[in-house]
Amino acid sequence: MKLVVQRVLNSEVEVDKKVVGKIGKGFMVLCGINQTDTEKEADILARKLCNLRVFEDENGKMNLSIKDVNGELLIISQFTLYADAMGSGNRPSFAKAAKSDVAKPLYEYFLSKCKEYGIHVEQGIFGAEMKVSLTNDGPVTIILEK
Repeated sequence: MKLVVQRVLNSEVEVDKKVVGKIGKGFMVLCGINQTDTEKEADILARKLCNLRVFEDENGKMNLSIKDVNGELLIISQFTLYADAMGSGNRPSFAKAAKSDVAKPLYEYFLSKCKEYGIHVEQGIFGAEMKVSLTNDGPVTIILEK
């Protein structure tokens, strides 16, 4: 499982020109699921994400978690995080990405685990063509992988 975590001032996701998820201060997270991932990886990454200390404290140090700043999560499924573009051709392979019948339930499980930490969670629509906008804060972008 791979997460691309961006600290944002705001973010939203649209499907068919309709906003389906929107947050203020928090993390916009792209979530890729590998074909070998299980609930174990989702549990570990949900805990890491919800406790990640990258928000500034009163001294300007990245020392606070999303919970500490009452932040929100926008989590968007993103199978292309497992693209392999290093082969002989120029077209990436997505063979490492989990098929939707495995990925969707694990994505939904990951969302539920993040909600258990008491954080407001918004989401995109699994498998849909989405338009994502955000205002990256910092910028701070961190990749978490398990």
